[in-house]
Amino acid sequence: MKPLVVVGDVFLDVDAEGVAERLCPDAPVPVVDVTSRWLRPGGAGLAALLAARSTADVSLVTALGDDRSARTLAALLEPEVTLVPVPLEGATVSKTRVRAAGQSLVRLDSGEGTASVDGLPDRAEQALRGAGAILVSDYGRGITRNPRLREVLTELAARIPVVWDPHPRGAEPVPGARLVTPNASEATAVVPDALEMPGLLRERWNAETIAVTIGSRGALVADGTSVRRISVPEGAQVSGSATDTCGAGDRFAAAAAARLLDGASVTEAVRVAVEAAARFVAAGGASALSIKEDSIAESTKDSSGPDFAAGNAFAVAERVRAAGGRLVATGGCFDLLHPGHVSLLRQARALGDALVVCVNSDSSVRRLKGPGRPLLSAQDRARLLTALSVVDAVVVFEESSPVAILERLRPDVWVKGGDYAEAELPERAVVERYGGEVVLVPTLPGYSTTRLVAAAAGQ
Repeated sequence: MKPLVVVGDVFLDVDAEGVAERLCPDAPVPVVDVTSRWLRPGGAGLAALLAARSTADVSLVTALGDDRSARTLAALLEPEVTLVPVPLEGATVSKTRVRAAGQSLVRLDSGEGTASVDGLPDRAEQALRGAGAILVSDYGRGITRNPRLREVLTELAARIPVVWDPHPRGAEPVPGARLVTPNASEATAVVPDALEMPGLLRERWNAETIAVTIGSRGALVADGTSVRRISVPEGAQVSGSATDTCGAGDRFAAAAAARLLDGASVTEAVRVAVEAAARFVAAGGASALSIKEDSIAESTKDSSGPDFAAGNAFAVAERVRAAGGRLVATGGCFDLLHPGHVSLLRQARALGDALVVCVNSDSSVRRLKGPGRPLLSAQDRARLLTALSVVDAVVVFEESSPVAILERLRPDVWVKGGDYAEAELPERAVVERYGGEVVLVPTLPGYSTTRLVAAAAGQ
């Protein structure tokens, strides 16, 4: 099968997470003590990463510079997406949301980079001509205004599916696009009556089909013969606690493009996209694909890359939810893997369709167990765990408890050993708040890392 090629503007998204417990003395604004920074690709980068969840071969034609943000984006994308760069004029755009208690307080944007409109590199044109389907993810940073790119896309739209996700500051879709996917505000900005008569938008853009996304109500579809609404299917409805819709439009467009690549009808592609977007929001939205900044820094030191990056755990979580499955998670130090651990992991995996293990970092273990621990580094502990057939992914966390990572991972079931009393589980409150379940499973008597270490030392 030919690849899905994503074309668009990419930027770096950063979530600075912290605690706000006081006001600034010189102004009535909250002071946020930042505890962690989470990174992910934004714009077309997010669309490409999401497309890679739906199809195996994804390339991204985008404007990339040679600055720190661009290198970070490459590190985030290249494990799953083939990058095809075109020239960027200026610095890579970075958008930082400052958040506390799950709420965004302010967004800080930096970088003024725009895509060059002077020609189209041969490699980029070859990538487009080799595509089985194309997703244009426009974020208003110039790439869709490139004259040669538009010529090529117009030519290809007559032969292969072209899905166009527009932006108010971007160029209009090329004529003949198989599907154009504006949200309600983007649609009404072009045609004020678009929600009542989406066919007018289809005529304006000379597209085969328009799908106006309308949030939790699904999408309005106009294809020249009818106008209909495709609703979110029962079972994929977003709960009231799922409030971060960032990236939902990208998930919709990526899922639709992947289905068109597979040969599906536009109607079927939109149905799949509506459900995928709803499940994506329910799973935590774009923030669920973020990777902790420290993990990126560590992974760049090892060319092989860690096989326990947070992004892998979140990717597993999204795939399980998209399939309607049940995600299980457990956590601990796992400092010296023993039969007691294996028993717990097997019992945990039996409770669902995938198991993510949350592992304390080295510094976290030292805080909990003392200066002589851990015996094995986090990287070694994670590699041992991922070698077990019952473990689907591992994520390392820095805090003393896994509460923060559970806020993002949101497993359906959180498993701990039966030797824990209910009062000893600070994570219970967060798990039950989003509707998850805490399960205590029996432990295998006679096994503990502390006891084994003491026995080995002759104590």
